[in-house]
Amino acid sequence: MTDFVTDANVLMSILISGKAGYRPILSIYNFIFPDFALVEIEKYKDILKDKTKMSETQFAKWTYFVFANITVLPQYVLEQDVLAKSERLLAKIDLKDISYVALAMQLDLPLLTRDKPLYKGLKKQGFRKVILFDDFLRSL
Repeated sequence: MTDFVTDANVLMSILISGKAGYRPILSIYNFIFPDFALVEIEKYKDILKDKTKMSETQFAKWTYFVFANITVLPQYVLEQDVLAKSERLLAKIDLKDISYVALAMQLDLPLLTRDKPLYKGLKKQGFRKVILFDDFLRSL
């Protein structure tokens, strides 16, 4: 099994899609999120419900499936030195992404994102373990 740290944008796109095509991906790959992703999901829950083509019951069942197949880690597992390094990397990009980058660094895993400014900014700073989610999907 291959692990990836994934940001809330990826999780939201999976939730909105409701696509059966994500079932095998979620079964084969382990997507790991910091608990901060839950804050973002909660913040945009109405948009998620509006954008999906599913009924409320279907959306709830899909959400259960998705969350049963991902790993959410609490903020306290992040080491202070890794958080500080992540903060320096993101100073000119977007500080709200600190948890995602720090978790990827700490676990030495690639970060999957749909956030192009984050992707380009990290690459520019020399952070190589970042993959655009659409590129990941095309590589399957």
